[in-house]
Amino acid sequence: MKRVTINTNEIGLVIKNNAVVRVLTIGKYWLGFGEKLDVYDLSKPVQSTLDIDVLLQVSGFAEHIELVEVADTEICLVFVNNNFKQMLAAGIHVFWKGLQNYRFQKEDITNIEIGATVNKQLLEKQTLLYYVRQFKLEPSEKGLLFLDGVFTKVLDAGTYYWWKNATSIAISKVDMRLTTMDIVGQEILTKDKAQIRINFSIQYQVVDVLKALLENKEFEKQLYMLMQLALRAYIGRMTLDELMENKSEINTQVLSETAAQVELLGVKVFHAGVKDIILPGDIREIMNQVLVAEKKAQANIITRREETASTRSLLNTAKLMEENAMLFKLKEMEYVEKIAEKINNISVSGNGQVVDQLKQLFVK
Repeated sequence: MKRVTINTNEIGLVIKNNAVVRVLTIGKYWLGFGEKLDVYDLSKPVQSTLDIDVLLQVSGFAEHIELVEVADTEICLVFVNNNFKQMLAAGIHVFWKGLQNYRFQKEDITNIEIGATVNKQLLEKQTLLYYVRQFKLEPSEKGLLFLDGVFTKVLDAGTYYWWKNATSIAISKVDMRLTTMDIVGQEILTKDKAQIRINFSIQYQVVDVLKALLENKEFEKQLYMLMQLALRAYIGRMTLDELMENKSEINTQVLSETAAQVELLGVKVFHAGVKDIILPGDIREIMNQVLVAEKKAQANIITRREETASTRSLLNTAKLMEENAMLFKLKEMEYVEKIAEKINNISVSGNGQVVDQLKQLFVK
């Protein structure tokens, strides 16, 4: 005979001849000959070398356990005292009753949608990561959800969670912000066979995510090609002189010619413009020579105009002085005064008639 004690947080299984004969709860007991005692902590899962089906045949054993059966298409969330404890995969799981308050929440994972009963914070737990798929769309993005290759719905910005199962999930996303596209290094022949290189830029925004992603493949490449072809076609219809005179009209023409095709891509072009027109070296030299010649011709015209105006002014002055002797005399005295300002010394000689000699210098 042997005296044993079972504490508050324990439960005992009395074994005889390799079989459980009875269950002991809190208290003191005597063990008979050939009996032994296995003591289990009620705060821990049931871990016994004996088969659970055999234990269930023991009188009173089922009253002290929580038996949880999880199907292959399920997972089970275990809460202890309303706090998440662990996740159970498919199988049979046994927990002791009495010491802790268990709550078991089963979730069917054959459907990808995660129910509202599951707290989203739990989906970030390491134990659940294997069973959860996560996808995040930034505030400027929208996406299309495809289940098993079939379009399902449009997704707005946010974080999405789905159960991981046999259903395949694919998401196509696009940035909805205003975007710039550069069409650079386009070497084009003008109508008069001048080869130029042009850099073109556009600003666009996706306005219809279904058209952009579902109805078109690689809409950005298609937009680039549309703008490139329209630009080349328009410049090819113009001579070099016409092109240089109408640079500001290129963007208007390109946008008007591509408006219908751009709408089919689900985008809207807000602005377009030529950044650079690069001419070959020999053409640049010729154009510089033409520019210099034009400027020289303009300068000559201005010079001739000024000379003509000056001559006309002199002619008018001469006519006035011819008609008015007093005016002629005043003009003469004005020139004498100017001459006198330039003279520092006057040398005179003779027999003392100095005044007469000065008079002869300035007065006729």
